[in-house]
Amino acid sequence: MRPPLTKDPLFRKGLKIRKAVVGADYVERRLDAADEHAWPFEELATKFAWGAVWSRPGLSRKTRSFLNLAALTAMNMRYELKTHIRGALTNGLTRKEISEALLHCSAYCGFPKALDALRLMQEVFEEVDAAAGRRRRNQ
Repeated sequence: MRPPLTKDPLFRKGLKIRKAVVGADYVERRLDAADEHAWPFEELATKFAWGAVWSRPGLSRKTRSFLNLAALTAMNMRYELKTHIRGALTNGLTRKEISEALLHCSAYCGFPKALDALRLMQEVFEEVDAAAGRRRRNQ
């Protein structure tokens, strides 16, 4: 259910950034699956988080990804953390930088949360590697 509110300039700006960071396929699946109850969340997240915050000058996307990894680890937001680990790779963080960021979180967020984040990081890396292998085989 995608109402015509997508013509809103802030939504469009956010949508462009959101797709660039976490992937167009992921975003389209989320928006297409949004019913009348979920749509307001998708719209607000796209307008505010992506359109108003991620678009601001002053921090690079790479830095914003570092911040997201730390915040999501601290809150133990597993689903969002996996999404933003992928986004961090897209934004230029190396696997080593992601690993170091999560290790750094262990001192401030606690080992259980950081270890959980590490497991999620490994899952994402395995998924990315498997997808890359499929692409190579299909070429």
